[in-house]
Amino acid sequence: QVQLVESGGGLVQAGGSLRLSCTASGRTLSRYRMGWFRQAPGKEREFVGSINWSGGGPTLYASSVKGRFTISRDNAKNTVYLQMSSLKPEDTAVYYCAARASEMTTWMYWGQGTQVTVSS
Repeated sequence: QVQLVESGGGLVQAGGSLRLSCTASGRTLSRYRMGWFRQAPGKEREFVGSINWSGGGPTLYASSVKGRFTISRDNAKNTVYLQMSSLKPEDTAVYYCAARASEMTTWMYWGQGTQVTVSS
């Protein structure tokens, strides 16, 4: 089992920045891929980006956040980060961290989510 806990959400003005953290525990994640997703009110959950826990391979981003958001990891802290810059009101959503085995396509583990609200 993998436990994921997000933190760092909050209220920020448009154009501002925020960094989300996702701390993992429970098992070794060396062969896992970590992802960030978000869900706005009345909308489906959507992919934001993903990264390999051990590094290597591509770091992927949704086109809507590319160039504004950056995913990074600190293996020593068992933490993955989502640095968000140039935030827009349409980035308002609950942000979720997720994990899946690298060879799988289904995201198996999810955090509880953290709210990000961007005011105009």
